[in-house]
Amino acid sequence: MGIFDTIKEKLSNEFIDIVEWLDYTDDTIAHRFERYQNEIKNGAKLIVREGQTAVFVNEGQLADVFEPGTYDLTTQNLPILSTLKGWKYGFNSPFKAEVYFVNTTLFTDEKWGTKNPITLSDERFGLVEIRAFGTYAFKVSDAGKFIVDIVGTDNNFTNFEINEHLKSLIATRFTDTVGEANLPIELYAANTSELSETCQEVMQPEFESVGISLERFYIENVSMPEDLKKEIFEYSRIDKLDLDKLTKFKTAKAIEAAAANEGGTAGAGMGMGMGFVLAQQMGGMMTPQMGGQQVQAPMNQGGMMPPPMPAAVQYFYAVNNTQQGPVSIEQLKGLFANRTINKETLVWKQGMSAWTALQEVEELKSFLGGSTPPPLPA
Repeated sequence: MGIFDTIKEKLSNEFIDIVEWLDYTDDTIAHRFERYQNEIKNGAKLIVREGQTAVFVNEGQLADVFEPGTYDLTTQNLPILSTLKGWKYGFNSPFKAEVYFVNTTLFTDEKWGTKNPITLSDERFGLVEIRAFGTYAFKVSDAGKFIVDIVGTDNNFTNFEINEHLKSLIATRFTDTVGEANLPIELYAANTSELSETCQEVMQPEFESVGISLERFYIENVSMPEDLKKEIFEYSRIDKLDLDKLTKFKTAKAIEAAAANEGGTAGAGMGMGMGFVLAQQMGGMMTPQMGGQQVQAPMNQGGMMPPPMPAAVQYFYAVNNTQQGPVSIEQLKGLFANRTINKETLVWKQGMSAWTALQEVEELKSFLGGSTPPPLPA
């Protein structure tokens, strides 16, 4: 027998009298006490420090669980293990059992994020894609369940090993939650606090099923494509404006630009034409009055009266069963472009016998991307 065999035999015959674990890392969640085939003697000291829980496992079966404190390992302190071992009248000899120490402190600032974009359906913008990321904090709340369901026979279970599972769980439940929320797309980024609380409530049972408590959950950012973001900003601005005033303002700016144009007569003519349109929109100035008398319309060089300017067609439209308008055809086109109305919106103008869907009004079919050609001659 060699010297190393002698040392090994000597060690195998020694009994363990102190069972404890000193954690020198910051990422270990569960550690199996190494006894190197040695037996724990009767009356040995078990030391469980603050932030730890000790779990005894006998041949794969969960036995006794110890909270922080110092214990003498006797039959009285090991009721479940005594039953599993068959110690009907107590024991005096050493015994073998696996002892796991579980770190029950709070693990903070853990990162999560959606690996792939989440597709949502919005009433105004159709199918859109968003991404989200944030942080969460967790701790082991049921050490026995955690050892049985997650750790198994792993002798040193780390934070990294559980994090991949938790992040996949979070991404799945987050996708389900935002899909069921059915919020307007711009509100996801504006209500991260409320959405975070809702997600935490939804995910908590999943965490607890494996002995973990989800202590905090934060959504730090919800992002979307830049072109969609610009469209949302533009829509929000238009939604806050009076479209009639906006149209008049843009017309006035166009007249100002035309007047400043150095294009000479052509520029002046354009400015005059747009001026007539603005005059019609801003007051119906077809028959202006001055001092209670009718103002004569100007005559041309031949002394003939020019024909009256055609009256602009005005349309009414319905939104949420409420009549809106009147607006010009250009304003109606703007409302269609920013999705305030759609092809099924009911519209009406002077001369129509009833409210009609926009897509069925001949002069408005151009909004849909082209007019329908007339039928071929027979």
